[in-house]
Parts: sequence; structure tokens; C-alpha cells
Amino acid sequence: MKIEHIGIAVKNLEESVTLWTEMLNLKARGIEEIKERGVKLAHLELEDGPSVELVTPCGENAPLEKFLEEKGEGIHHFCIEVEDIEVAVAKLQERGIHFVHDEPQKGAEGSLIAFIHPRNFNGVLIELKEVKSKT
Repeated sequence: MKIEHIGIAVKNLEESVTLWTEMLNLKARGIEEIKERGVKLAHLELEDGPSVELVTPCGENAPLEKFLEEKGEGIHHFCIEVEDIEVAVAKLQERGIHFVHDEPQKGAEGSLIAFIHPRNFNGVLIELKEVKSKT
């Protein structure tokens, strides 16, 4: 397992992408909308280590809207890449870990994801991500 990305909640995705890419010389991989989850996001590449995912709500009643209202912009989650999300979720559930949704969901770039409820790990939202095969 490794940290795949750090998620940052932002109010204005386009302005934030410009800020992060121009000021920190990061490379954006483009903007993606995931309607099922009510988010729009951009992954920014670092030379080494995890990427930065800027994420903003889109659509009505997007769950991220509540986060921004209550906590403002900032770190939203961090993501751990796993080889097999079904196995990882089952092992954690056997140990009493609770997830935001009962089943893995569609994630960015064709991946499968599952969010561990923040009450399990000191108030931190953790995303598990099975990366889509590149073959």
C-alpha cells in the first residue's frame, strides 16, 4: 500500500488549479466530473510521491458542499492505493472498521474507491483506491 493522493476541498476548481500549477509548478492531468458522487476534480502531479487532488462539489446537494460550509477549504482526505479493494474492504470490516458506503464506488480515472468513515481514524477521512489496470 502507498499514499496515492491527498485530497484538498476547494470552492473554485479552475482558480485553484491555476494557483497550484502556476505557483508550485505542478502539472494538471485535466479536470474530471464524477456525477454519481457530485464532485469535479483535478489531479496535480508532483515529481515524486503522491499527487494532489483538488476537489469541488457539483450538482445539487453534493456531500462535499456540507464539508466546505462547516470546515472551509483545506485537506479533505488522503487516499491509500490498494491492490484489490474488495479484499481490503472485507479485511477492514472484519476488524470492525466502518465505511461511508457499503460497496466500493466509481472513482476518478476508472478506479474503484471506498471511503473509511472518519470516526475510525481520529477524525480523518481515508479513501481506499484500486487503480484501473493500465493494460
